[in-house]
This record gives sequence, structure tokens and C-alpha cells, in this order.
Amino acid sequence: MNLRDILKSADVRAPALDGATTWLNSEPLTPDDLRGHVVAYDFWTYTCVNWLRTLPYLRAWDDRYRGHGLVVVGIHTPEFVFERELDNVREAVGANRIDYPVALDSDYAIWEAFDNHYWPALYLADATGAIRHHQFGEGGYEQAERLIRQLLQDAGSRDLPGVVDVDPEGAEVAADWDHLESPETYLGSARGERFVPERTSHGYVVPPALRLNQWALDGAWTIRQESAVLDEGPGMIAYRFRARDVNLVLASKQGDIPFRVLIDGQSPGSASGVDCDEDGRGVVSEPRMYQLIRQRGSFDEHTFEITFEAPGVGAYVFTFG
Repeated sequence: MNLRDILKSADVRAPALDGATTWLNSEPLTPDDLRGHVVAYDFWTYTCVNWLRTLPYLRAWDDRYRGHGLVVVGIHTPEFVFERELDNVREAVGANRIDYPVALDSDYAIWEAFDNHYWPALYLADATGAIRHHQFGEGGYEQAERLIRQLLQDAGSRDLPGVVDVDPEGAEVAADWDHLESPETYLGSARGERFVPERTSHGYVVPPALRLNQWALDGAWTIRQESAVLDEGPGMIAYRFRARDVNLVLASKQGDIPFRVLIDGQSPGSASGVDCDEDGRGVVSEPRMYQLIRQRGSFDEHTFEITFEAPGVGAYVFTFG
């Protein structure tokens, strides 16, 4: 389907955003406020690495086209319980340099109105409110920007600036899809899989060997619906992976908790992620995604380990890049 066919095919109206529980960076936006504007509706949750890797494009489109009639609206629909807390979302908005309006969809009202099922999900609506395009997951950036430009021109915008040039950094860098062999892996009981639960009288123990994409615990842990929680320190999580990046969503209700990361039993050195030093040391200081490994050059199958000396940390999901 070519561009014109896509633009002519829409027959669905964008729902109103009156289900938002709170707004950040803006007063509540009504259909009247958005009428006459091209609107990019972005469904996100702040710990999602797939969304983080789309964020450079959203920021760039907002910066490039806001003055030409584009409104980017972030719709934050939480995945984990702590992502329902206003202060946590506000912190994430600031840390990720998000200046466009954000609707907090803590009750999933907007999610359901759009009949959405994905993080991230992008919907583009024309100046009349008709949805003209959607993208589920990462990618499709060139097509989305071409559609934004065409919809702006159809709405009367002239002399548009050139297309954006995006150079992501840190956790926002696209995954190395050609070499990525480790999938998103949840640690809670609701969606956990590939867990090797070897136990002793004192808790869990990591087996002598893990197969690719298996993970295990060492120490006194309780596996709850969303996460694995360390009851007594020290405790360790091990994962056998093949990927450039290792990310882990972590949270703590008991203040800052130091950790140490190893790869194949050694300090990560130059393979350390942005959230630990070359010796593998870092601190869980707020509930979010932590990038712990970022390998350079070629990479093979490795064993990742993270050890926490103090109890109270919750580990939610591994993601890879």
C-alpha cells in the first residue's frame, strides 16, 4: 500500500483523552484543543526498553514539527505497580527530556478506548481527528515521518523543515537485531519462564551450568506476581545470554541498594552499561530499567550475574539489545 492509499484508508476517529488521571507538561487536551492539528499518540510505559529506543524520534519530531501543527501526546499506561505512582512518572519524564504533553492513563481508560495492546504503539491522526496510521513496536520511523509531513501539508502547513537526523545514545540505541538471541524475560510468577528453580534449605542456588536464556537465583528470594524479591542479603541472579546489551528493571522500597555485575565471573570492564562502572558496581536508587552490559565489537554467549548485598530489591524483567 503506497502513501496515498494509506492516507485515504482511514475511517477510525481518535478517541477523546478524558480518561487520563493526570497530565504532565500540559493542561488536559480536549478534542477541540487538538482539532486542526496533526496528532501523534504514543503509548508508553517508562521501563520499556522498546519504547526507550523510539523516544529519540518522538523528541525529534516534536522539536522539528511542533511549530508547524504537530502535537505529540505521550500516553503513559503502566505495566508495573510502581509505574502507577505519579512521582515516578514525573521523574521519568524529566530524566528522559520529554517536553511534549503526557497523559497518565493509570486506569487503562485511554488504552481501552484505542483498543490498544502494545508498548510502544504510535497512532497518527490527521487534522480532522481521523487515525491515518499506526505502528506497533519499534521501527517504521521513515514512513511515520513521511506521513507526518504529508498530513501537515494536507492541513495547510508550508515550508516544512528537512527530515530529522537522529543519533541515539545509551539505552536509546537500537538493538543489534542481527545478533540478538535472548528474549524479554519476566521474573515474576505471572509471566516468568525459563527459570531453573534449584533450592536448598536456605533458599535458591544457581546450578553448575545454565543453558542459553535460562536464569536462576541464589539466596533467599520470594517470587511474587510481578517480581523476584530478595528477602535476605546477599542474593544473586544469573542469566545465560547472547546479546550486545543486558538490561534489568529493578526497584527498592528500602533506599539505595548497591549491586555488583559480573560477566563470566569477571568485572565487565569496557562492556559495562551506563548504570555501572567498569568494575560492575552500581546502585539501585529508583524504580526503573538499568542498563548493565553494553558489549563492544563481536560477542558470544555469556553468563551474566548481579549480586545485591542488602535485601529489599525487586527484579522485574530482563531485556536485551
